[in-house]
Amino acid sequence: MLYVETRHAIHPDHAKGMDTAALRQHFLTEDMFQDGQIRLVYSHYDRFTIGGAVPAGGTLTLDKVEETRTDSFLERREMGIVNIGAPGTVTAASQSWEMARGDVLYLGMGAGPVSFSGDGRFYITSAPAHRACPHRLITLAEAKRVEMGDSATSNKRVINQFIHPLVMESCQLVLGYTTLLEGSVWNTMPAHTHDRRMEAYLYWDMAPEARVLHLMGEPQETRHLFVANEQGVLSPPWSIHSGAGIGSYSFIWAMAGDNVDYTDMDFFQPEDLR
Repeated sequence: MLYVETRHAIHPDHAKGMDTAALRQHFLTEDMFQDGQIRLVYSHYDRFTIGGAVPAGGTLTLDKVEETRTDSFLERREMGIVNIGAPGTVTAASQSWEMARGDVLYLGMGAGPVSFSGDGRFYITSAPAHRACPHRLITLAEAKRVEMGDSATSNKRVINQFIHPLVMESCQLVLGYTTLLEGSVWNTMPAHTHDRRMEAYLYWDMAPEARVLHLMGEPQETRHLFVANEQGVLSPPWSIHSGAGIGSYSFIWAMAGDNVDYTDMDFFQPEDLR
């Protein structure tokens, strides 16, 4: 069963006047992972789409999505899939890939229908594409590992880059995930924006009672969201995206826009934030 929600782009002047409920309505994604369902959030930020597929031991197929007005969802798109659950299988373009927890699968433009089966919990990201790139399964061992931060500033973390120019070729999708090391809470500090690209976060590997205080908004007009496990955040190009969590957690980051340069960021030091 397929459910699709559309999210329109929000101007920063509009966001300044939003209360908590409105911020959560427009920027937070909840309940994407439901047994026996594919749930997508179709965003007007670079037409980026995120979602979840939970086959729960059966099979779910993603093919035609009315919002794109194409015969198949991937006719003019590429896709990155992360398995955040038990082992499962993804089938597309007459190929099947067994995915363990933490594996990432890239599907290039024109891959056709995509089927999800087994006990996996599949996080879906997708961006428009103008050319086809080779499909590829990337394991954690094949990802580019980057250690950043410091325990003294509570942001020591490991960044694993999967769909990334240093690892593989894609059209405009960039994806990886970051894990906070023991004792660290800040996932990105100093905060930054990148006006050339939007970004989406999915927080995962969290205890049910844990929360991340996700900071968003313009640097001089910050706002916040309290985010639970398996909830996502749509981050506009004008918004910072940083946060501090209770207990251990990881987050999947995915971006699309004018370039695939991961280091294309505009930084803002803590003393510059309001």
